[in-house]
Order: sequence, then C-alpha cells, then structure tokens
Amino acid sequence: MQTHHWLLLAGLLVIVALSGYACYLWRRVWRIRAEQQAQQEERNARLAADIQFLAQSLVNGQVPLIEGSIRIKVLLDNYSGPRRDDLELSIFTELYDQTAHIPTHAGWKQLSAAERKLHQRLMETVERDHQTQVQQTASQLANGLY
Repeated sequence: MQTHHWLLLAGLLVIVALSGYACYLWRRVWRIRAEQQAQQEERNARLAADIQFLAQSLVNGQVPLIEGSIRIKVLLDNYSGPRRDDLELSIFTELYDQTAHIPTHAGWKQLSAAERKLHQRLMETVERDHQTQVQQTASQLANGLY
C-alpha cells in the first residue's frame, strides 16, 4: 500500500472514532435532558400537592389567612407545571405585596409593642378585606391546579 492509502485509512479511522464519540456524547445529553425533565415533573407534582394541601388548610381554617396566602404565593412562583385556565391567582401576590414589609421571626420579636400592634391592625384589615376572595380562590386550588 502506498502512503496516501495509509493516510486515507487513518483519516477514515479518525472520522469513525470521532463519530462514535459524538454519538456517545449526544446520547448522554439526551439522557441528562430526560432525567432533568423527569426531575422537573416530579418537582412540579410535589409543589402542586403542597399547594393543594395549603389551599385545603386555608379553606378549613387550619392556617392563618395571610400566612397561607404567602406560602401559596411562594410555591406558585416555583411551580412551572400545567394550570387550569380558569384559575385567577393574583390575590396571593396582592396579599404578599401588602404584607411583605412586615418583619418575621426575630425581626418581629425586636419590634416594640406599638409597632407590633400597628402591623397586627394592618394584617387584620388585609384579612378582612380579602378573606372572601382568598377563600374562593383557595377553594378552587383545593381541587388542584389542573
């Protein structure tokens, strides 16, 4: 065999090897994408169940209105799965926005009694003004997101 035949054969072997490696890498990418998709679907299913549970707790009065609404809003922000078209969920964002400035946990303990009372009055007003809408929306969510 002449030199150019050996070079041609070596070039073909390199092409075959690189093609095989490219196929291996693409299969790996497809597998990783499928795993990520499965993880995302599992995460959305878990979030949907948590949202439904919190909504049922809100309807049954087992969780305070503002706390439940804030928790639902945060879970909804992280949920990227399917939703029913008839769900209007903006009330949870509205309650969140109206109460976001109120300190929690250690911040609440550091407030003076007058500041706490002021925030408690605000929360009572917000609850009173939005209770019906939150209850209606939570009742819809208690049946599931989809």
